[in-house]
Amino acid sequence: MKKIVFLTGTRADFGKLKSLLAVLQDAVGFEPHIFVTGMHLQELYGYTLIEVQKSGFKNIHTFKNHTDETTMDLTLAKTISGFSEYVKTIAPDLIVVHGDRVEALAGAIVGSLNNVLVAHIEGGEVSGTIDELLRHATSKMSHVHFVSNDQAKTRLIQMGELEEAIYTIGSPDVDIMFSNTLPDLNTVKTYYNIDFETYSIVMFHPVTTEAKDMAAYADAFVNALVASQKHYVVIYPNNDLGSQAILKAYKRIENHTNFKIFPSLRFEYFLTLLKQAQCIIGNSSAGVREAPYYGVPVINIGTRQQNRVTHSEIINVDYTEAAILDALQHLSELTIAPLTPQFGGGNSGALFLKRLQEAAFWKLNHQKQFRDI
Repeated sequence: MKKIVFLTGTRADFGKLKSLLAVLQDAVGFEPHIFVTGMHLQELYGYTLIEVQKSGFKNIHTFKNHTDETTMDLTLAKTISGFSEYVKTIAPDLIVVHGDRVEALAGAIVGSLNNVLVAHIEGGEVSGTIDELLRHATSKMSHVHFVSNDQAKTRLIQMGELEEAIYTIGSPDVDIMFSNTLPDLNTVKTYYNIDFETYSIVMFHPVTTEAKDMAAYADAFVNALVASQKHYVVIYPNNDLGSQAILKAYKRIENHTNFKIFPSLRFEYFLTLLKQAQCIIGNSSAGVREAPYYGVPVINIGTRQQNRVTHSEIINVDYTEAAILDALQHLSELTIAPLTPQFGGGNSGALFLKRLQEAAFWKLNHQKQFRDI
């Protein structure tokens, strides 16, 4: 029986890991565990541990890693401490981390320094800002990689990773995006008491390297949204440095009839809302990954997704109120077709399981080597 620990720190990475967890929970020979930390345990952001528990997975362990400070280095240190103690207790055969958050880096550090095999999901991608450093550092601390496409695989090889330890499985959330289990729009609107006939989705995250400017950026953003006189479903930002400035700006629209504001949304419900939205506006990766799959227009603001925005249908604007409002007013001029799949075909879970069922996977060398090109 192979004991596998998935580390999740946010609503976003849990959405990516769900299909992988589900396929292992139903498979013979595997015992999945979930280490839940980060934003999941913060009431301000919706206490999304509840959503993890509702998903029906077993072996859930929680750890509060947030501190009174907002610095990511202290969060990293605390996560390493808590996860290290947990790993020593359950002795897993594999640790699975995702993406570019400090929690993922903490998981990879603990695994590699304790001689436990570490798998990184969606490494080899470009993120922009501090996330770029975190993603690549996590890849270098991991032994095996499950990437979303061949471009990501090429980047990892360029970074000296072994080609035989890189598996292309697509982006796991695509499994859920095109499943037949998503709720219908009326169910979602009723659940969240959204009475807008048409709406756009707002997801605006802080950029840690521009933290001192986030208050001005957030105010300009809210001004543009109000001036547009459109309807919006607003989702809280992540908890990176600068998030408080965004939340303060959102206070101005808490009781505005054109806005519905939520700390978090269930992933499947969010996908249904996204699929039927007029657009998604902000700087979330959902705008450069999920939205183009559904053919939903995107207004991408600022630098957070720099180098990731490659689709002609995405409108890129700066942080000024005038630029944002102009993009909103010209949105109807866009003609969008669903994106040709670039991140897999919705079978990531099956491909992930297939690899774990191969004896060669478990014989990968825990002592990493750098492979010159």
